[in-house]
Amino acid sequence: MRFVAKLTGSVRPGGYFSFLAGLSFILLMTYVVSLSAATGKHIKVIRIEESINPGTAAFLARGTQQAVEDEAVLIVVQLDTPGGLVSSMRTMVKTIMNAPIPVVVYVSPSGAQAASAGVFVVMAADVAAMAPGTNIGAAHPVVAGGKEMDETMDTKMVNDLVAFIKSIASKRDRNADWAEEAVRKSVSITADEALRLNVVDLVAKDMNDLLLKLEGWPVQTKEGEKKLALKGLTTEKVQENLRDKILKTISNPNIAYLLMLIGLAGLYFELSHPGAIFPGVIGGISLILAFYAFQTLSVNYAGVLLILLGAVLFLLEIKVTSYGLLSVGGVICLTLGSIMLFNTGSTGLRVSWSVLIPAVLVISGFFVAVAFLAVRAHMAKPRTGYQGLIGEIAVAKESLAPEGKVFVHGELWNATSDEIVPVGSRVEVIGVENLLLKVRKIGDTKQ
Repeated sequence: MRFVAKLTGSVRPGGYFSFLAGLSFILLMTYVVSLSAATGKHIKVIRIEESINPGTAAFLARGTQQAVEDEAVLIVVQLDTPGGLVSSMRTMVKTIMNAPIPVVVYVSPSGAQAASAGVFVVMAADVAAMAPGTNIGAAHPVVAGGKEMDETMDTKMVNDLVAFIKSIASKRDRNADWAEEAVRKSVSITADEALRLNVVDLVAKDMNDLLLKLEGWPVQTKEGEKKLALKGLTTEKVQENLRDKILKTISNPNIAYLLMLIGLAGLYFELSHPGAIFPGVIGGISLILAFYAFQTLSVNYAGVLLILLGAVLFLLEIKVTSYGLLSVGGVICLTLGSIMLFNTGSTGLRVSWSVLIPAVLVISGFFVAVAFLAVRAHMAKPRTGYQGLIGEIAVAKESLAPEGKVFVHGELWNATSDEIVPVGSRVEVIGVENLLLKVRKIGDTKQ
């Protein structure tokens, strides 16, 4: 404090303004420098390690936009995908090819793949790279649900995708002949073979090796050809926001399948036990999320209908006496529908057996158990109201000749009998008319 006092005391009154102006200038420059360090002269890394679907397409588009806004000099897409939807793949290709910043697609780490739709994404990059031990190819299209296409439709689809991938390869000066074979014949090659055949531009063992090899690499931009200057630049990973995580999660076939089963179970419980409310709310939300996910996946709707039919059969078991036949039919429909739901021939776009089998067993057991409880409740003797009094044992508190009062269910009731019943005798309730019980004597035991 003394030092500050002496320092300010030595400044002339007119110099305070100069002092404050200088301090403000220093703070402003510090902010500008820190802002520049945060927004410019860095490399954006977008990591995609799942099937290609609307969630991943939206994530790539958002990451690219963020890179542009933050003035990044390069985008590196780290890719590992078994393939996915053609519509989402086309969206990703357009995002990459129209990005104002150079885009590198790097198939990594070792053991990763760029299969099926992933081939198109790699081909679209300004610079295509792979890590050792990775592979690319097998881009022949398959139809949703794993169904066989007729020859005409198959030819149309294949020719369309061949023209698309050849146009991409030609624009990027890559091997268009191999790209055509990847679509027509589902050929697949290793990283070294891809480099030798001019499918990719380089092979790098890791991110640091990739950036070293990209130093000085010529790329085409809207302003013409430029060379990458990456030395000393930092990398910044694009983080998934809540929307990205939700889209990514529910676009997983296993999650979408479980959401549908939870939704059906919740609505089934609500319909069989009206008034529970909570299961119905959860079931409705889960079904909405499931059907949203279905529009982002290759779904065989015959499988969906079989699962819905199974739920209907379980529900009918409560109302119809079928001696378990409807439940058996429901289990069969649920099992067949689950098997048919996703089966596109792509590992990333179908329900895992480790999820499917336990889910079918648990949900089938749940449906059968709820149906059993509901049937038992319907068949059980009523315990409240007039019907709950039928068959109950009462004690005569007054002599019934023929009317008097009896004690039953902790209450005194007016009762009548066809015979005289002494006080203290046990009687059985055999009927109720308005507020008068009809009873008959069953013993002479005194109380």
